[in-house]
Amino acid sequence: MTRVALRGLWGRKLRTVLTAVAIVLGVALVAGTLVLTDSIDKAFDTIFTDSRQGSSVVISGKSAFDVTDDSGATVPPLKESLLQTVRSQPDVAEAEGSVSGDAQIIGDNGKAIVYGGAPNLGFSIANGDSRFNPLSLVEGSWPSGNEVVIDGSTADKEGFKVGDTVGVQGRGQVEDLRISGLVKFGSVSTIGGATLAGFDLPTAQRIFGMEGKLDEIAVAAKPGISDTQVATALRTVLPENTQVRTGAEQAKDDAKDTDEFISFLRTFLLSFGGIALFVGAFVIANSLSITIAQRTRELATLRTVGASRRQLLRSILIESVVVGVLASIVGLFLGLGLAKGLFWLFDAIGFTLPNSGLTFETRTIVVALVVGILVTVGASLRPAIRATRVPPIAAVREGATLPESRFARFRTPAALILAAIGFGLVIYGLFGSGLGTAAILLFMGAGALLVFIGVALFASKLVPGLATLLGWPTARVGGAPGQLARGNAKRNPQRTASTAAALMIGLALVTLVAVLGQGIRSSFTGAVDKIFVSDYAITAQNNFSPIPTDAADAAANAPGAEAVASVRAGQALVLGKVESVTAVTPNAGEAIALDWADGSQAVFGQLGENGAFIDNGFADDNNLTIGSPIKITVPSGTVVPLVIKGIFDPPAGGSPFGIVTFSSATFDKNYDQPENLFSFVKMRGGVTDANTQALDNAIKDFPNAKAQTRDQFKDNQVSFLNNILNVLYILLALSVIVSLFGIINTLALTVFERTREIGTLRAVGMTRRQVRRMIRYESVITALIGAALGITLGIVLAGLLTARVDFINFDVPVGQIVVFAIAAVIVGIVAAILPARRAAKLNVLRALQYE
Repeated sequence: MTRVALRGLWGRKLRTVLTAVAIVLGVALVAGTLVLTDSIDKAFDTIFTDSRQGSSVVISGKSAFDVTDDSGATVPPLKESLLQTVRSQPDVAEAEGSVSGDAQIIGDNGKAIVYGGAPNLGFSIANGDSRFNPLSLVEGSWPSGNEVVIDGSTADKEGFKVGDTVGVQGRGQVEDLRISGLVKFGSVSTIGGATLAGFDLPTAQRIFGMEGKLDEIAVAAKPGISDTQVATALRTVLPENTQVRTGAEQAKDDAKDTDEFISFLRTFLLSFGGIALFVGAFVIANSLSITIAQRTRELATLRTVGASRRQLLRSILIESVVVGVLASIVGLFLGLGLAKGLFWLFDAIGFTLPNSGLTFETRTIVVALVVGILVTVGASLRPAIRATRVPPIAAVREGATLPESRFARFRTPAALILAAIGFGLVIYGLFGSGLGTAAILLFMGAGALLVFIGVALFASKLVPGLATLLGWPTARVGGAPGQLARGNAKRNPQRTASTAAALMIGLALVTLVAVLGQGIRSSFTGAVDKIFVSDYAITAQNNFSPIPTDAADAAANAPGAEAVASVRAGQALVLGKVESVTAVTPNAGEAIALDWADGSQAVFGQLGENGAFIDNGFADDNNLTIGSPIKITVPSGTVVPLVIKGIFDPPAGGSPFGIVTFSSATFDKNYDQPENLFSFVKMRGGVTDANTQALDNAIKDFPNAKAQTRDQFKDNQVSFLNNILNVLYILLALSVIVSLFGIINTLALTVFERTREIGTLRAVGMTRRQVRRMIRYESVITALIGAALGITLGIVLAGLLTARVDFINFDVPVGQIVVFAIAAVIVGIVAAILPARRAAKLNVLRALQYE
């Protein structure tokens, strides 16, 4: 039977290839994801390892809690005098202090060089030849006073060379420095879109406002002294507000945030691989069901000559295993190319990732092969079991069909029960109390899976009505071919439903993403319209990084500036949890409007030293009212007592404020290096060309800052969301492509099945062109059925999600839905090209003679 199975596959090469494509694409995305994330992981590990390669111990300030990068909060710095204390210890061979921060390199256009969301890294280089320096000098020399070294990648992109003068901005105004050399970081080929700027220690301290302070002290132990020994010794002589870690511990801590990001990215991308494989399972099951039905006489003949039901089952499963193995191997190597494509895709949306070359782990090979084979075999089980029910008498009976399973009568109630359970799990995941993030995702994922399966099984009951409705235009305009196509789609509802189900899943998810994206956009823009009562906003060039507070002071001096309200951001321990907190300047009420549940716009100016305001959700959750005391702990460990003076009702799209908001004066007193997240400016005369120019001139010394009108602010803030949505659409397009091949496969198989029928139609006068149109119309009708089911299901699921999430409005993007429907028609037309040509080329006489 093994030989029979293999010969059967070889004899049906086209069908085998079309069936395998679904697995190839799904496995490619799984393999590509693993290669991508392993490569990123290796690059980050190399970066962090290289950066600590010469350090036995790293000393830094101690924060009261883990501070997140780019949160606006920083770890308290060290006093520079500690460096001499460390050097004087008997176990220390060498010690070096350093400072670091954001340092924007200024381009020839006078603007900060920013590559998407990549960081702009600045740091001190006390000694270029030091064991602690992870940089390699490519050209020139290490920096001395008023000099800078930059990375070679930025120099190549911007046309900088050694000896040029370049502007650099840290925490103050731009400083013009001479480029003394070009560098690269460790052994990685690229660190993503990050820019590097290195200075000698005094210059770095001046640029970052850290005179007399250090961020870290790197320590090398004397020969024969272990890292742990020197760390223990140093802890006994250093103040309590210092953190002492071994170099390995520090590298691990540095990698903590990126490890979480890579884990999220891996899970995120693997979910799309799972979707593609899930859709592929429908394609495989449908294709095998059709081919088994077409091979009824062949299978019956095997039964007649002595093959047992077990042997038939084994034969079909051998076919599926072979298809799964071959498809998985192809998908595995296609995944390498896909990984490169994903690097390019993230780079295109401004999210350039570090790369030290593709990493192809053994685990990737094993996972890809196992997943591909299991999905293929799993999808083939039902058709394989069905093949065993072929009676031997069918070998001599013309037009014999497979008998229905004894469970077939339960299909409809089972489908409805599965769908109901699925919706129940989704609703419980969204609205159930006490569920963690993992539990919510598990219930929602399992629920969505059951919903898709249930709807796919029930769809056969909807096909006749949908085919009649959606096929009306083809029957009306297409004449006889259109009427025949509509009849063909209705002839075998189960087959049409199975074919449409693959497209349904892809379009359901695309529609879900589109509705959620539109809801987020509309709720955000609505919130901006309610809160933003000023004329301009000042943000960083990349729209989300903090900017120096001096930029707002400069804007306040612009001619015509009536009010400049700034929002600072940081983190604090609030009621035992690390939360985002914000601070505002006293005049914020002139540029920002809130809907006060308790209080008024006057609250902004009444915060003083200990006043704060919160939103009503936080107030209700913690039983807080006007006058309630609340304490927050800042990174230095200082406890700041506050009193609630206002409670506001945030709009659906959220607000620029954190859990607790207090005065900028209190923030500046308790946070090192405060920066603004946003500044809102009210100008005399509103938005005019003259006012825009006046603001641009006022902040020209801050190249990383830009002034925007309300509409520009909304567009820029939403642009990142649009980039994410585009990535989602591209990833989901793989499932649509899989369904495209499913339609091609089904049509090709049905053309084979209807050989005599098509020959008869040709014999009674149907032209080749009419045959092509008939197949094309049938494909379009099938695609539209999938689109109708998918779009409806996507809107329903999006409605459930938006009902749960307060800050997202339910807003259906009608234009995009129309585009999806048109895309479904295009999918149907493209899918029909090969099958239609094959049908039109059938020889009439041979077709009439076909059994």
